Amino acid sequence: MIDVNDLRKGVTFIFDGGLYRVLEYAHNKPGRGNATIRVKIRNLRTGSTLERTFTSGDRVQNVRLDNRKVQYLYREGDLYYFMDVDTFEQPVLNGKVLGDALPYLLENLLVDLTEFEGEALGVELPVTVDMLVVEAEMAVRGDTATGVTKAVKTATGLQVQVPAFVSSGDTIRVDTRTGDYLTRV
Repeated sequence: MIDVNDLRKGVTFIFDGGLYRVLEYAHNKPGRGNATIRVKIRNLRTGSTLERTFTSGDRVQNVRLDNRKVQYLYREGDLYYFMDVDTFEQPVLNGKVLGDALPYLLENLLVDLTEFEGEALGVELPVTVDMLVVEAEMAVRGDTATGVTKAVKTATGLQVQVPAFVSSGDTIRVDTRTGDYLTRV
């Protein structure tokens, strides 16, 4: 058991039978009375998010998550197949569980699979991913002093704002934390 004062962004815990990860954390200490801890949490099994307020002194059950290196293989409907690089097991994850990681999944991409008691909960992406541009708008010539950008579409369907010189067929590096263009590869 851990005190709610120890909750921080990224901490995983069990509360009311659900497995949650802290997305946002705020500690408020009024002039009188107990402090309140307001957290925005995501249910790791269902993907839903909610806000919860705890009072100082409340306790929640902490959990230990296991990570292992897996390689993304392919998609079949709403199921995504991975392969453990050490044991060659093939865990299968539902698209709902993957959530925000879906636009960045490329074949043969190495990711960290997060598990709790043998149950796959999601993946942690590398910081950057190289993606192929399949559609690019025409660049508008003119005022280039402001850093003209345009929208492009990658092979996975991800929309990214890039500089005007990027064209269809180019490979770009994208930050998976923000979805921003970093460089042309």
